[in-house]
Amino acid sequence: MSVLATVDRPPHVPPALVVDFDFMRPGPEGGDPFEAWMQLHGLPPLVWTPRNGGHWLATRGEDIPVILKDHGRFSSRRVFIGLNDRPRGVPLEYDPPEHSPLRNLLIPAFTPKSVAVWSAEARRLSIELIEGFKPDGGCDFIRDFAQQLPMIIFLKIVDLPLDHRQKLIDWVSTGLRSIDTAKRIAARANLNEYMETLLDQRLAAPGDDLYSKAIHADLGGRRMTRREALGLASGLLGGGLDTVAATMGWMAMFLAEHPAHRGELAAEPKRIPKAIDELMRRYSIANIARVVKEDMEYLGAELKAGEQILMATCVHGLDARSFEEPLEVRFDRKDSYKHSTLSHGIHRCIGAPLASQEMKIFLEEWLSRIPEFSTDPGDPPVMATGIVHGLTRLKLRWPA
Repeated sequence: MSVLATVDRPPHVPPALVVDFDFMRPGPEGGDPFEAWMQLHGLPPLVWTPRNGGHWLATRGEDIPVILKDHGRFSSRRVFIGLNDRPRGVPLEYDPPEHSPLRNLLIPAFTPKSVAVWSAEARRLSIELIEGFKPDGGCDFIRDFAQQLPMIIFLKIVDLPLDHRQKLIDWVSTGLRSIDTAKRIAARANLNEYMETLLDQRLAAPGDDLYSKAIHADLGGRRMTRREALGLASGLLGGGLDTVAATMGWMAMFLAEHPAHRGELAAEPKRIPKAIDELMRRYSIANIARVVKEDMEYLGAELKAGEQILMATCVHGLDARSFEEPLEVRFDRKDSYKHSTLSHGIHRCIGAPLASQEMKIFLEEWLSRIPEFSTDPGDPPVMATGIVHGLTRLKLRWPA
């Protein structure tokens, strides 16, 4: 079935709960995806769309953390809508009891000691990148910074050649956001082939990197199966190559367009950590799904086992019932940290400590070197959405 296929309403779904909402195209092409998702606020807590094979949508912010934490009733075995032509991500798409042993394999890469090592590298790289284009008086932030810093750090963690960077970025971005089904399928096929080759290489000649150690580790008397190992590669590539870059893009766009906020952080860098939480709340990027484990009545809807519920984390961050004046960015907001960008419960992003450091370092080093910058009025930001909300182009300029 094509990911964009439209299906008939099942008999157990009342017409009153049906909405025509396509998460791959929630609004006008190139339009603000956050505004598009806010259209769901005010609808019943769960509504059903016939788009993309048919699935439920959570519309209230308060319900999203609850569902994400409830692995007893909602499975993580398919956390994306339509991405079925790939191994299940490890550990993202595993439930207890399989989840913990798989997740534990990744913990050594994100201990405070490991994060400190990679943070030092991220700072060195940030300075190098910024100083490289600073004299030009402008850059495409996505291409020249956001798609460089976190990607290079990730490739070093898993010991992949840096010259593979662009093709991997292109495949991941197309696979997550393209509204062209054929391009999306082709990109994922390229990624799958890349992961098969990578696995064979690391099985034959393991290194000292995170991936090699994980696929050769003892899992209670066994090693990872081939499908689990491919799922780990899938999870690492998806998480490492896009989400931090996407978040940085929204942060840079906001600061470029809001000089007062930008000035606050440039003058008081100690406010940056709280600002990161607030910007992640305002620009929460992930569209995460859960699978209903058994037939049940839930939030006024009749759910059937096997159905998926899609939760846009921005629906939580931008719900006025969860956050006061949610469209406003307030760096002194006291509850920003409650956002859902990094998920909740056992599936909270394992790479969050490193991701937070990368974003902090980006803001510190950028604002200390380029405190005054703006978007280019002749070349406005290009927005895209899908599994992850992102920017594909962000031209910034500043006094050279």
